[in-house]
Amino acid sequence: MNTNTKTVYHDNLFDRFFIALFSHKMAQALGKKSQKRGYEGFVDLSFQIMRGRNALQQQQLVQVVLGSLIPSLALKLVRKFFSPTQLVCEWNAWFATKMFEWLVGPTQMQEVEIIGENGEKRTQKSQVYIEKCRYLEDSGCVGMCINMCKMPTQKFFTEEFGIPLTMIPDFTDFSCKMIFGQVPPPLEQEDAYHQPCLTHTCNMAQPNSKSCPKVRE
Repeated sequence: MNTNTKTVYHDNLFDRFFIALFSHKMAQALGKKSQKRGYEGFVDLSFQIMRGRNALQQQQLVQVVLGSLIPSLALKLVRKFFSPTQLVCEWNAWFATKMFEWLVGPTQMQEVEIIGENGEKRTQKSQVYIEKCRYLEDSGCVGMCINMCKMPTQKFFTEEFGIPLTMIPDFTDFSCKMIFGQVPPPLEQEDAYHQPCLTHTCNMAQPNSKSCPKVRE
């Protein structure tokens, strides 16, 4: 897929509602608004969150935003009554394809082999394949992808919902895999941790760095 050709999106009413909702929650957590509008404003708020914060602080602030979107009682009920069975993982994958296309662009469900905590393997349709992530394409930043999306989203689903989630971005074509039911490994063991800056898309890129410094700050 050509990452040099910018995808054009035509946000419907549903999309614009969620962009505005997330932007509002981010502005509240940040303490200031963006002068830009729509999805561009949403990404601008992400850049503002990155400024002056290390990787962990960025992730923690996004955790606050995610937590503000769902009542704590609802999270407790989900953890209590929904264990990460095959059905629950597949339902979460289906839900993600319906609810998050405004954020990441077109998605599709796929079968994937899951390795459980007991080491047993099973095949289930709980992988969401993101064809070309809108968020990564708009930001063009490895650090933003990892600190503002991958890590806090994994942590939120795995710890708050009790549904393990592993996200695997591909920085060559901007695709991504969301695997519900798969416990995420430590970031240091993933390829994303060693990913250099995207010098052709990121205005904060450091060409001489072997890996994106925003991930390791």
